[in-house]
Amino acid sequence: MLRLLWLSAFVGAVLLANLFLDTFIRLPWFGLFSVGSIFFAAVFTLRNRLHSYGLHTVYLGIALALLVNMAYGKWVANISPRFLMASFCAILLSELSSTALFQHLRQWHWHKRVLGSNVICIPLDSTAFTLLAFAGSLSLYDMSQIIYADVLGKLVIATAIAYIPGIAPRTATPVL
Repeated sequence: MLRLLWLSAFVGAVLLANLFLDTFIRLPWFGLFSVGSIFFAAVFTLRNRLHSYGLHTVYLGIALALLVNMAYGKWVANISPRFLMASFCAILLSELSSTALFQHLRQWHWHKRVLGSNVICIPLDSTAFTLLAFAGSLSLYDMSQIIYADVLGKLVIATAIAYIPGIAPRTATPVL
């Protein structure tokens, strides 16, 4: 039952992130923070939480998130095909690399694994998505503002979520 709840939270966070991917908050000093990134920050920690149910659950979560978001984006929300493909590629790249890194760090305490995988994969996700979604339609300056704000925002939010009581699993993460 809890496994299903964590899977649903993961897929739902990806869906909410995609619904708001092109809505931005201008930061006062430098940066355009995507409202979708507020939700996507949770994705990294929720996927890390799925590791407590084994790699098959992690891969199932990634596959479900991709399928649900592609279907919803195409047939319900009419999200631009360019945004859908950018999202698909960025999620696949960042989530699979974060999963591999999280597994590689399995000897570390859960919070250190979360932070270790996030510090690498959040910039990877933000850069890949922004370049694929906005290259040619936004200036390099605007894209750099998006990447900067999204990386900073996602890292802060994902770290805060990792320390919410009950998020960290009580037992060690299974190797497979």
